Amino acid sequence: MKTLILLAQSLLFVTMMCAPAWALEIPEHLVFDVKWKGIKAGTAEQTVTVQGDQIAIVNTLRSSGLVSAFFSIDDRTESVIHRTGRRKGLPVVYRENIKEGKRRKQREARFNFSNLTVDSTNFIENTSKKEAIDARTYDRLSSIYFIRSTNLVPGQSIFFHIYDFKRVWKADVRVVKREEIRTPLGKFKTVVVTSQLAHDGVPAKVGNGTFWLTDDTRRIPVRIRTTISAGEITLNLVGGSYWPDR
Repeated sequence: MKTLILLAQSLLFVTMMCAPAWALEIPEHLVFDVKWKGIKAGTAEQTVTVQGDQIAIVNTLRSSGLVSAFFSIDDRTESVIHRTGRRKGLPVVYRENIKEGKRRKQREARFNFSNLTVDSTNFIENTSKKEAIDARTYDRLSSIYFIRSTNLVPGQSIFFHIYDFKRVWKADVRVVKREEIRTPLGKFKTVVVTSQLAHDGVPAKVGNGTFWLTDDTRRIPVRIRTTISAGEITLNLVGGSYWPDR
């Protein structure tokens, strides 16, 4: 169940290599109910705020109910991205503070797009390393900003890379179709996006997902469905700073 962190981060596996088509509304606060095998497993929240010439994206995930009884989760991840200039949207720094059962992680990755490297530090293990990236490498959180700020057209296939401390993933994003769905908040017209991760040509067994984004300029994720080692997880939007058109 330790892979439950993928719940709140599943959207992070979808991103774009092209420039944003419009600016999203900031600040933003989104709240999701997380369900696993039909039961509520926890709550995920995402906030987006402006900090000078940068944008901060913060994601939290906390388990509840039955899940907390056998595997407590209290995770916080943060991505700071460039707000303006030629590097607009690219990550500056990515941080993880993970508490899942007995497992603890405190890590930070700093991106340098001048020399195309990322410097990462594991504070618990007291280790660090430098790895090569390309000009369109994102972290798990920064990718959400770009997929939502792009003019999505069914039939698109987009390729990019994501760094997650362990490796650089290649992501294949498909804009599948438009679909109207019913959620706890009512009906929404959405754009359906799927993602598939791979490393050295080998597809990932977990972390692949389907995402329903509102079919408007806000691209709010109203539903997320992703695979983990323990099965399938569904996140439904239940609250936040404002509601998309229905």
